[in-house]
Amino acid sequence: MIQVFPADTRNSTDLGWLKSHKSFSFGDYFDEENVSFGVMRVCNDDDIAAGRGFGPHPHSDMEIVSIVLSGAIKHEDSLGHVAITASNGVQRMSAGSGVIHAEYNASETEPMSLFQLWFMPAKRGIEPSFENVTYEPEAMINHLLPVVTPEGGPHIAKIHQDMSIYLSKLDAGKELVFEQGENRRIFLMLVSGKCSANDAILETKDSARIQAESTLTIRALEDTHFMLIDLP
Repeated sequence: MIQVFPADTRNSTDLGWLKSHKSFSFGDYFDEENVSFGVMRVCNDDDIAAGRGFGPHPHSDMEIVSIVLSGAIKHEDSLGHVAITASNGVQRMSAGSGVIHAEYNASETEPMSLFQLWFMPAKRGIEPSFENVTYEPEAMINHLLPVVTPEGGPHIAKIHQDMSIYLSKLDAGKELVFEQGENRRIFLMLVSGKCSANDAILETKDSARIQAESTLTIRALEDTHFMLIDLP
């Protein structure tokens, strides 16, 4: 089953300095039919103005991943971590037993955009931690590039959940096949372009929630940049 969510059906917020498009219930937007997808709790597509961001605020028992699409974000937390993540970078924070953090656009002159993703952890109350990784953009051309996995590794962030995040840039006419494990889910988000996912068609910032499809064939109908998340 493939359920497509067109980009314009997302809940949107415009605060001037923040333009946010939310795929799931978040903040003042609540839909009891759209709270989560498996262990996935949040997918916010955020544009943040220069020099602005989110001040110190607490989190607990959540795996929080930020995938920077353009610009750079600065992270600070109560554990003493300070890091800047630019495009072609991923940051992962395990809030665990509790942490306070802040995130800001690292530039005073240029806007930035990112996906912020939240996932419920496999175990509650773990020790909080933070990780910042970069990847080679050429490695995702016509290839599914893992950037977050349970094992982690060089250029791959480690997450405390049985799930993986992949990025790809697929040239027009090319296709990739992903085998979906039994009782698994796939969340697919198009960063840009147009593709088919089996019989479904997705365009820029459309997403799809996929279950009970043993094989998912993604074919680029034009140059396409996408994120694929494999999760329980």
